[in-house]
Amino acid sequence: MTVARKAGKKSFSKGDLAVYPAHGVGCIESIESKEINGENMNFYMMKIIENGMVIMIPTSNVDSVGLREVIPENEIPRVYKVMQEKSHNSDNQTWNRRYREYMDKIKTGSIYDVAEVFRDLFQLKLEKDLSFGERKLLDTAQNLLVQELSMAKSVDEQDMRIEIENLFAN
Repeated sequence: MTVARKAGKKSFSKGDLAVYPAHGVGCIESIESKEINGENMNFYMMKIIENGMVIMIPTSNVDSVGLREVIPENEIPRVYKVMQEKSHNSDNQTWNRRYREYMDKIKTGSIYDVAEVFRDLFQLKLEKDLSFGERKLLDTAQNLLVQELSMAKSVDEQDMRIEIENLFAN
């Protein structure tokens, strides 16, 4: 079933892989109905692959929470291109302002935004020491990228981690 990304709600089936913003790739374990405040609602029960956390997502809120499909393999070069661009961020911001901006980008759920955060922090790390929060954010962005890209490309996460780091070796 092919669904246009912007055209209405995306529906998932049991066993589908999906990306939940800021949490990463998960598997739709089941679709359950529950009565909430006297109203019957359907929920995707999604298990995050990295940590086993189960998230209950109302099927009617898929778009608003940003749940989406794993990118297709043919989109990976575009993600790599984003990572290889020169950072547009000027370093005259305070670390906490940068942190907030990066966190907002990660929360969008867009792999391209996550790639920008990773690129900017990776390049900044080469110039100076990152704050504790920025180091954690760099790790988060890298983990989100590695998870999704390894799923999209059907390769081991460790191999994907090396491939991403090699983008910056030049």
